Amino acid sequence: MAIHAAFTPFETLAARLIAELGPAGTDGSHDLSHILRVWRNAAAIAATEPAADAEMVCAAVLLHDCVAVEKDSPLRSQASRLAAERARGIVADLGWPPERIDALAHVIEAHSFSAGIEPRTLEARILQDADRLDAIGAIGIARCFYTGGRMGSQLYDPDDPAAQQRGLDDRRYAIDHFPAKLFKVADGFRTPAGQAMARARAETMHRFVADFMAEVAGGQEP
Repeated sequence: MAIHAAFTPFETLAARLIAELGPAGTDGSHDLSHILRVWRNAAAIAATEPAADAEMVCAAVLLHDCVAVEKDSPLRSQASRLAAERARGIVADLGWPPERIDALAHVIEAHSFSAGIEPRTLEARILQDADRLDAIGAIGIARCFYTGGRMGSQLYDPDDPAAQQRGLDDRRYAIDHFPAKLFKVADGFRTPAGQAMARARAETMHRFVADFMAEVAGGQEP
């Protein structure tokens, strides 16, 4: 099955936008499988929000990472703004009116944790929640260590795994990313459905970190 078929009832829009994305990059945490997972999250949330513009949400999901910026890049906090600007041109070519293009740009720009932009619309809240759901839970754990490996991080500090006597440093130690960011992400969801889904995924992460620390300590409770 072609991937655009998973974006029902917006298969035609998805096919157009996926074609605009061009060749896949090297970041396996921000590839088409990530976009598909975010869409499934977004569709589940939007189904509980009758006022949501589902086409807008779909377009935003497909284009929210259309400009690739590495996690350790100095441009990281600008990634969503750069994606929003590129998205403007893409949907303008589809004939979207200016006010709808502006709305889409805000949805994309506000999704990023590092950008710190308050989502002003329901669609922006849905995309923010949908994208952040993919950063937590079991998938989030996998993405955390995958990204840590790409950045050359160690798994943990052998002298102080839980950062009890040092500052958190998630660029150097992958496990630090959980208290430094991911547990905070899990507390900041904007929609009722997103909040419920986040609670379950947060529990998965907390169990994992507890088990990780126990194994590091030789099977004993840290």
